[in-house]
Order: sequence, then structure tokens, then C-alpha cells
Amino acid sequence: MSASILLKRGKIITAAESFEADILIEGEKIAEIGTNLNVSGVELIDATGKLVMPGGIDPHTHFDLPMFGTVSSDDHYTGHKAAAFGGTTTVMDFIPQDAERFEEDVNAWQAKAAPKAAIDYGFHMNITRWDEVVAAQVPELLEKGITTLKVFMAYNGRLRLQDGEIFEVMRIAKDLGMLIMLHAENGDVIDILVEEALQNGNKTPEWHAHTRPGWGGVEATLRGVALAAQTGSHLYVVHMNQGGEVDQLRYGRKLGIPAMGETCPQYLFFTVDHLRRPDGAKWICSPPMRSAKDNKELWDALADGTLQVVGTDHCPFFYDGTMPIQYEGRTYTIPGKELGKEDFTKIPNGLPAVGDRLPILWTYGVRAGKITANQFVALTSTNPAKIFGLYPQKGAILPGSDADLVIWDPNHRLKYGLAYSKHRTDYNLYEGWELIGYPEKVFLRGQLIVDGQNWLGRAGMGKFIHRYPGSPVI
Repeated sequence: MSASILLKRGKIITAAESFEADILIEGEKIAEIGTNLNVSGVELIDATGKLVMPGGIDPHTHFDLPMFGTVSSDDHYTGHKAAAFGGTTTVMDFIPQDAERFEEDVNAWQAKAAPKAAIDYGFHMNITRWDEVVAAQVPELLEKGITTLKVFMAYNGRLRLQDGEIFEVMRIAKDLGMLIMLHAENGDVIDILVEEALQNGNKTPEWHAHTRPGWGGVEATLRGVALAAQTGSHLYVVHMNQGGEVDQLRYGRKLGIPAMGETCPQYLFFTVDHLRRPDGAKWICSPPMRSAKDNKELWDALADGTLQVVGTDHCPFFYDGTMPIQYEGRTYTIPGKELGKEDFTKIPNGLPAVGDRLPILWTYGVRAGKITANQFVALTSTNPAKIFGLYPQKGAILPGSDADLVIWDPNHRLKYGLAYSKHRTDYNLYEGWELIGYPEKVFLRGQLIVDGQNWLGRAGMGKFIHRYPGSPVI
């Protein structure tokens, strides 16, 4: 049980308002919020000149994920630690549908996550095989606190469901109050273009983007919105990467269709030009980066509320897995993106991001005037808490909420990169970027886990958060 703590004179930033107040933490919860609180026998922390925000919630991460003969380099400890240093205190991961029964898949993923979890976590369930037996098991997921189902329109023969199958999944989700998460790309077109590219000897990283054309994502997003309209299911389109997709989401929302969208930092800052660099493999993820115009249109969609969440799709791999790195005094060599040095189709898809999200968005979003501080909190904490059934336990600074809090120093200047990020990998996409504003202290349920550059957390202290159906569309 955490001791009682009194945070004094900080400026509280929520999704709705900003005000100066004290926060009393008792055990794992926020007990009281007010001005000039005087409580004896507590630990005092002076937050004068600092901001206090709810811990970030990243609803889109992949830890310890097998891919292309290797595995993502962050597990449920190292990835959680990196998240915490970046101000994120809750993450959500995806369970592959590997076994005959969901129960086996959930138990297998819990066995990987629970002993290592350093912050709180939840799960989504991938639906990559569909029949009557699978359909009958979906209600069992609610008993395990899993209320979200992810479906794919790409990755033929591996992950993809046909539209009719997605329609059936959505109808069941609607009846159960569950949320559908959609990967919107055109798998048929991708397969044709990849085969043609390889036949023509086009194997450099930029062809990853050329073979996943933007229009495929645009029309797939509209198909997803249309299926949501026909079923009444709540829809959440993951990792939206271009303005055309936003147009389809905006169209659906104007018609009252219960659809929402997420983007990720990589789609706000990078373009296909980064894949043309000598180290372009670092930027390989799916879907790929697009254009500077798309960057701007995504920022505009965050500002006007068309997009509700900034997640990360965190799924890191070593850039050069032949070279060992040190992490917490141990040596690691994990095969990485060098696997595809002669063929872009063999480059593991994914990049590090979970610890970068808040610091990068603060300097280049809030301080740059693209979003407000309140929108920052909404997009990175409060909105995902509401959408994924965590609110007001998470994503809020309210009496009774978990004391997941970040004391943010708005004047802290640093040159960001691998020296600060705590991902277990060998590169950072934001190497050398100048930041103003950074987490100073991070609390998980009232316990200080990050103090400057000091790690006070531990494996196993994170808790699985059981979620309940019926969350709103916002």
C-alpha cells in the first residue's frame, strides 16, 4: 500500500480545464483535490511551477510479438518501463488468435505479461479466423475483461477476414456492447503489387509504401464505416495515416455512424521520403508513412475532433540485430530489420514509440500551437480511457480515480534520443530533436515509479485492468 502523499501547488491539466490545486493521494487513489490542503503525516511534494496530468494511456502496443522469424524487442517489462519514462501508465496489447479457444490464447498472453508488467495493462483480442465455433466463444472474452475485437482487411492468408465475416463479427459486437478495432488496408491490391515489385527487382524500403497505396486505406476505411453503419457496431479505425482516410471517417461521423479514429506520432512527423534514406528500414511500419500534406491533415483532424486518440502501434525491432546492446546491465542481440536488407518484404514491420509519444507531442503539438494542453490530455489519456472502458478509474484527476499522475516540467529542455528513451532497441526515430517539457515524476496508483532519470518501478507491479462493455462513442 502506498503512503499518503500531498502534491502541492501544481497546475492540474485535464481534458476539460486547467487550474491550480493540491492533490491528496491516499493509498492507490486520489482522495481529495482542493486549494491550500493541510494534511498532517503525509509526504509533501512541491509541484510549484509544474503541471500535473493524468498518466498517459496507450491503447495500441505490441510487446513480445513474433514476426518474420524474430520477435519485437520490447517485452512487457522493457516496453512498460519505456512507457513510464515517457509519462504513460497504462498500455493495451493485442492477443493473437493462435489456439482453438480464446481462453488458451488469453491465458498464454497473461503468462507472458503478468510476471513482467511494470505498469497497468489491458488486452484486445485479434479475430483472424471466423466460424461458428469462434463466434460462440466471443461472450467468454467479456468474462475475462476483454471488450475489444480487432479485425484486419489486409494480410491475406494470415490475419485477414472477408468483409462478410467482419460484418458478422460486428453484429455480435453490437449485441454484446463490444468495440471493433479495424486495420483498414486492401489486402488484395497489396498482394498483387508486392508480387510485381519483387518480379521487377524493386526491393528497397520505399517499395513497402509503394506496394501499400494510400487509396487502399481510403476505400478500406469507407468499407469499415459502411459496415458499422449497417450493423450499428461501434468502430475504431486504428493507425490512420492519411487525410483521405480522415475524410471517410468525417463523412461517417457526420451521418451519425458510431465510428472513431486513432493516429500515431509517426504519421504526424514522417513521410515516404524517410523510407528512401540509407537507414530507411527504421521507418518501416504498416501502414506506411505518406506525405507532408497527410501530416498536416492528420494534425487538423486531431484539432477539430475528427480523430479521438493518438496511440503508437509500438512494435520495435533492432535496426541491426547483429550488434549487441546493453539493457539494465545485460547484453541482448535480437534479429531485427537487417533480416530484410535485400528484400523489403522481409523487414519486420514496426518501430519504437511508446515512450516517445507524450514528450514529442508536447513540444511539437502543444508548444507548436497545433493542439491545446487540454486536447493533449484528451488525446493521450482521457479519450482512450473513455473509449476503452477505463474511465474514470484511469484518465482522470478526480477523487476516487487511480493516482496515475505525471508531474510535468514545462521548462525542461533536452536533446532527445536513444540516451533518454528506454526502449530495448538500438535506435530512436527522434534522435537529436530539441524538446521543451518532459516528465519529472510519474506515479502508478500512488507509487512513484519514475523520478527524473531514476527507475523505481519493478516487474510484476503492473495490474491487469478488467474492462466492461458499453463504452461510449466520443
